[in-house]
Amino acid sequence: MQIIRNLQNLKPCHHGCVATIGNFDGVHLGHQAVLGQLAEKADELNLPLTVVTFEPQPQEVFRPGQAPPRLTRFREKVQVLRRYAVERVLVLHFNTRFSKQSPDEFIQRLLVDGLGVKYLVIGDDFRFGKDRAGDFAMLQAAGRQQGFEVVNMHTFALDGERVSSTRVRTALDKGDLNAAEKLLGRRYRMSGRVAHGDKKGRTIGFPTANIHLHRITTPLRGVFAVELFGVTGEPLSGVANLGTRPTVGGVRTLLEVHLFDFDGDIYGHHVHVDFLLKLRDEQRFGSLDALTAQITRDAGQARAFFARP
Repeated sequence: MQIIRNLQNLKPCHHGCVATIGNFDGVHLGHQAVLGQLAEKADELNLPLTVVTFEPQPQEVFRPGQAPPRLTRFREKVQVLRRYAVERVLVLHFNTRFSKQSPDEFIQRLLVDGLGVKYLVIGDDFRFGKDRAGDFAMLQAAGRQQGFEVVNMHTFALDGERVSSTRVRTALDKGDLNAAEKLLGRRYRMSGRVAHGDKKGRTIGFPTANIHLHRITTPLRGVFAVELFGVTGEPLSGVANLGTRPTVGGVRTLLEVHLFDFDGDIYGHHVHVDFLLKLRDEQRFGSLDALTAQITRDAGQARAFFARP
């Protein structure tokens, strides 16, 4: 899969494709249905499937500090998109200047001159251009004039309700990892590189792999039974804390994973952590002894979970 950053890096060989535009945060079952719809058309027309997305996401520009937490970082999103016949990802740098181009300019520069789109799948609520004046009807009209087809995304429902990134976030916020897994079609996971921490875990008998998430906010917090991938012997089971570690005065959100029966050196490894069961919310304890006692109980709960048939 090829990643193309911004319009200026499009080349003549990128002209002609089937495409979709969106954040694709989480790449949930609804997104996967769109990609399947596009893949069929790509085969029919013998054209590459291109996903157009934005970095940062528009809400992170328009509502800094208030945008919903991402389900997937860009790198995580790309890893999932690789599974669904996506040949190219065009990443557009989104800022206020980009948002102020007219809808006609957006269509001409991106869809006509840049990508040479032949078939576009888009949500009927998609808005674009200055003051969000561009809409689905405008895209369809432009398509008729410029020679490309614009169709609506099929609504994908589960248990009678539309699958959406918001619905996944709600499930994660409630700690309902089973519901999130159903909506995503896979376990919820986070990825990052194992880095050196303050080594406080070692002093209380629970050494941890400290994983830097490079996120402003996270869609879930608390203590979890997890599996870790990306190292020899995977999957490795363990218990993880995702939060700020208030008992030891932490301020930055960090994912700390205590791996059961493991003492290998995995510093520098890029790993993936699957969240299987939420054990409890993160909380502040009055002393390190109280924290240690609770971690012991958490580890026991997680071990019991993994011992189930």
